[in-house]
Amino acid sequence: MKIGELAKRSGLTAHTLRYYEKIGLLPDADRDRSGHRDYDASALVWIEFLGRLKTTGMPIRQMLRYAELRRQGPATEKQRQCLLEQHRDAVREHVLELQSCLDVLDDKIAGYAGNDRNKD
Repeated sequence: MKIGELAKRSGLTAHTLRYYEKIGLLPDADRDRSGHRDYDASALVWIEFLGRLKTTGMPIRQMLRYAELRRQGPATEKQRQCLLEQHRDAVREHVLELQSCLDVLDDKIAGYAGNDRNKD
């Protein structure tokens, strides 16, 4: 698929896709006879995964490290697993922090609903 179609299907701009390719986050696309990028369907799966990493707050330097390990092949599976496990632990910690904040908000809202005096 051409870069425009990949952009449409992935929700990213063509500019972002070119940038990802330039920095090594997205593998170089094949080129057609005219020299235009020609991506296969696996690019969509990879972009979706990158989006999830981004949503969970993984820094781009770690995403780049993961992408490099992925390029190196099966011999790096243990390293990739370790990187993802460390990130998962950080995400879980953040979720607990957010849950604590949500609990405070719920308590505050309940206070307003019941005309509680502790409505700072």
